[in-house]
Amino acid sequence: MERQIWPYIGRRLVMTIPVLFGLTVIVFFIMALIPGDPATAILGSYATPENVAQLNAQLGLDKPLVQQYLTWLGNVVQGDFGRSYNQNREVIEIVGERFGATLILAGTALVLCSIFGLLVGIISAVYQYGWADKILTLIVLIGISTPAFWLGLLMIMLFAVQLRWLPASGMFAVYGGGDLPDLILHLILPASTLAFIATGVIARLTRASMLEVLRQDYIRTARAKGLNERRVIYRHAFKAALVSIVPVIGIQAGFVLGGAVYIETVFQWPGIGSMLVNAISTRDLLLVQGGVLVVAAAYVFFNLVADVVQVMLDPRVST
Repeated sequence: MERQIWPYIGRRLVMTIPVLFGLTVIVFFIMALIPGDPATAILGSYATPENVAQLNAQLGLDKPLVQQYLTWLGNVVQGDFGRSYNQNREVIEIVGERFGATLILAGTALVLCSIFGLLVGIISAVYQYGWADKILTLIVLIGISTPAFWLGLLMIMLFAVQLRWLPASGMFAVYGGGDLPDLILHLILPASTLAFIATGVIARLTRASMLEVLRQDYIRTARAKGLNERRVIYRHAFKAALVSIVPVIGIQAGFVLGGAVYIETVFQWPGIGSMLVNAISTRDLLLVQGGVLVVAAAYVFFNLVADVVQVMLDPRVST
């Protein structure tokens, strides 16, 4: 098994290099296309033509775009993401402070959508065309079709404003709190909102994969031998279906990371998403580029982990 996994991991790591390089190109040049001048945004009321030109020269923004990119890329390779224009701090330091909060939110959402998505998919497949399948399929379709930010606002109106069961925003209470129970209380609404949509995707694929496996001859043979139905479902059918489900869970890890941008803004969660929104509005290019690159690298890493798990479940995938 190990002899098969390590060469596969090596190939996947090599394949991530051009992916990350392409991401740096996309991130840098898309930010360059955004209207506005960072120097003007920084100087504010002091933005005279002379001051703007002087600040652009200090920041290196007066150089050709390709030269700016090569300089930035060379620094990134060395671990230097530059300094934030507005906060005058190292970008990697700011991103590091925010990334923990985003990982807590996205990680919780990923666990929730994986658990509920698998359960819903299995139940729908086992009771195909039954009332449980129809109800769960309807809920899944609603989840897939619902915009995350709109669902977040509905959750706030219902559970925070009307019922007053849960806090509407933040990661901890403004006064008091700050412990694990307080964190969990603030995490329920944003994590549930973020997980609801991803749950639908995992549930649909789980249902389709389970139905395909349940039609196989060895499943009918297992039932003919008198094996317990629960054992047939979970030890035989689900294990075989999981091989095709794991990569989708890896993709959903990227989805919840990207979706955190909207959810963090709606719920005022102090993560990378809300940081990026503020950085874009103030034209803090280096901070935006660093934040997006870190999130993209995390997405690539999660997909790599999912691929490795898939190979562990079925070594034939690596061939």
